[in-house]
Amino acid sequence: MALTATQIRRGMVLVFNGDPCRIIEFRHHTPGNLRAMVQAKLKNLRTGSSFDHRFRAADTIEKAAMETRELEFLYQGGDSYHFMNSADYDQFELDAEALGDNAPWMQPGMKILAEYYDGKPIGIQLPNSLTYEIVETAPVVRGATKTASSKPAKLENGVTVNVPEFVEQGTRVRVNPATGEYLDRAKD
Repeated sequence: MALTATQIRRGMVLVFNGDPCRIIEFRHHTPGNLRAMVQAKLKNLRTGSSFDHRFRAADTIEKAAMETRELEFLYQGGDSYHFMNSADYDQFELDAEALGDNAPWMQPGMKILAEYYDGKPIGIQLPNSLTYEIVETAPVVRGATKTASSKPAKLENGVTVNVPEFVEQGTRVRVNPATGEYLDRAKD
């Protein structure tokens, strides 16, 4: 589907130089008596690299035909992660490089959304919060409150996050996988 460059919006996926690229940021700019342009920061979804590009207002761009499917993470074998399509039970694998920063957050049975381009998965979206148990942290400081300073805590998946001083080892906590931030103690 062909669009003009002035119709670019944040989060849109375009086909740029044959690869799907997501618009991270954009700015419509009209300098004085010159022609209008759109300055955009794009992320190549195949390689993961980010780059800047300037589109003229008259340029035509092609919007990528993306599909989204719900997948279930089954298991990790070496450097590959195995998934199953929840609709047709089709199984496939992605390597750690394709998952990027999402790889350490994967846990068996987890439901995720995968983005497909040309019938191949090119990226995933994790839930907004995940629950993990703290396996290693400093002892609780007496009199610690919620507004007190934080301390590092190692989660069961090996990721280290900062938690409030009152959180102890063995506590289940919710974290935001996109930022790696502690949200709260899990209520389960």
